[in-house]
Amino acid sequence: MASIKDKLLAIGAALAYPQVRLKPAITKEHFSGKWVLVTGASHGIGRALTEKLIEADANVFLIARSEADLQYLCDRAKQRGNCADYCAIDLRDREKLELLCQKLKETLPQLDYFFCNAGKSIHRKITDALDRLHDYDRTIDLNYRALVALSLALLPTLKASKGSIVYSSSVSTRYPMAPGWSAYHASKCAANTWCETANSEFAPLGIRVQIAYLPLVHTAMSDVNERYRQLPAYYPADAANILLRLAIRKGKRYQPWWAKLSAPIAYLFAPIVHLFYKRMV
Repeated sequence: MASIKDKLLAIGAALAYPQVRLKPAITKEHFSGKWVLVTGASHGIGRALTEKLIEADANVFLIARSEADLQYLCDRAKQRGNCADYCAIDLRDREKLELLCQKLKETLPQLDYFFCNAGKSIHRKITDALDRLHDYDRTIDLNYRALVALSLALLPTLKASKGSIVYSSSVSTRYPMAPGWSAYHASKCAANTWCETANSEFAPLGIRVQIAYLPLVHTAMSDVNERYRQLPAYYPADAANILLRLAIRKGKRYQPWWAKLSAPIAYLFAPIVHLFYKRMV
């Protein structure tokens, strides 16, 4: 039988990560026939999001590194009578990204939603990265620069359809910066700032920019950290529902209920927060 401690942990996990429900019929009603671009579409959250969009009969343009997975997903979409295309690319490659942006300007007929989900996480202390400037280049290029480059290329198409940009960020950026995460948090915070600025500037154009401050999600990226594998978390399908609900409800941002309560006062307890992160990594 489960111990009292295990029961309390289970209750705490259920409270921190409540079930995310979204009826397929609602998703289909909102996304059927719409054009949606998804980055990071081959695995994790992006894969789960893409599968839900395909089931909702959306037309999709998919971006990721794994061509075989993208081809499979596009074939599934086409079997349902939807339009689908993809580009297998490492978004950190600036020359290839520039070519992709030009292709999107010329060939994407319409765009209603841009889900920017591709991301790179890395944990390394600054003093351990003295000869690893590329850690910062890679996280900035993927987590920030790719978002900006694609958004700028897609801006005319999004303006024509009064579309939305939905960026997958991290709830950890709402709290005092944690030791070891300088490259990751710097890139994510840069993207957050760009999105908040773009939302105010794009509003007169009819374009909405939304940020999902996601909590821990069990993916191949996060589960590299052994301790994270043991923590309560959402799964990719849950995170996909969060992104879809955010897009449907047209709010400015998503963040967990507990972040809404604790983030505003977290900086008062920064030393405790730093200690918590040190113990978890």
